[in-house]
Amino acid sequence: MPIPQSVVNTNESAPRFSIAENVARSMSSQEIADLVGSRHDSVKRAIERLAFKGVIDNPPMVEKPTGGRPVEEYVFSGEKGKRDSLVVVAQLSPEFTGALVDRWQVLEESASQPSFDMSRLNDPKVLLALLTDNVRKVVHLEADNTELTNENQLLEQKVCADAPKVEFFNAVTVTHETYSVGEAAKLIGTGQKRLMDFLRQKRWVTLRKNEPMQAPIESGYLTAKLSTFEHPENGKTTVATARVTGKGLTKIRAMWAAREADLLGGAS
Repeated sequence: MPIPQSVVNTNESAPRFSIAENVARSMSSQEIADLVGSRHDSVKRAIERLAFKGVIDNPPMVEKPTGGRPVEEYVFSGEKGKRDSLVVVAQLSPEFTGALVDRWQVLEESASQPSFDMSRLNDPKVLLALLTDNVRKVVHLEADNTELTNENQLLEQKVCADAPKVEFFNAVTVTHETYSVGEAAKLIGTGQKRLMDFLRQKRWVTLRKNEPMQAPIESGYLTAKLSTFEHPENGKTTVATARVTGKGLTKIRAMWAAREADLLGGAS
């Protein structure tokens, strides 16, 4: 909403105050969970794990009353608590470390501010200064919320775009099943002959017999299925047929996608 010019141009600065009594600098595990967007029980487990390893001190636990069963929270306080809470956030979500530093700064400023004299609210200049400060904060919050909303939308779009790749990777990478070249071709959306030509080009299989090369076998991309048959002239003959592993299928899919991108780039 627009800010009245009479409010913006006032020379009065908003008094810094805390209506409640001054409180000690402290932050709970629930506040940390809210800040980084994690489950409270996950944050508590991280705290317990770091305390067990001796990375941080074991913080005191308090019970917070609720409408139902009380909730147990760890509480960090003082300089040591501030340091330990930063370690916890750095383990959980490093990108939120700066936000936690900002939150501690707010807590420290609040603890250092004297309680507000309610009688000052009778002064119109004080009321005008408070209104100016609150309007400014609302405008900043709305801008921050808009920015966060845009970032969340971009993240959601990326998650949706990456979902098929993630699903494919999870489905085939850890499997112990192997695939024929024909089956692999169907899974990546091409024909068997085209894929076999591609594997020859990449030196995954031999040029004449399409047998798997040693390098992709050692990398875990291919296996060799041995079979024996009676040759009319050479007698008993053993051949090695290439089988694609789950890891190999993921690798081939990435290589094929890069090939398609190169072809499209060349066409443009």
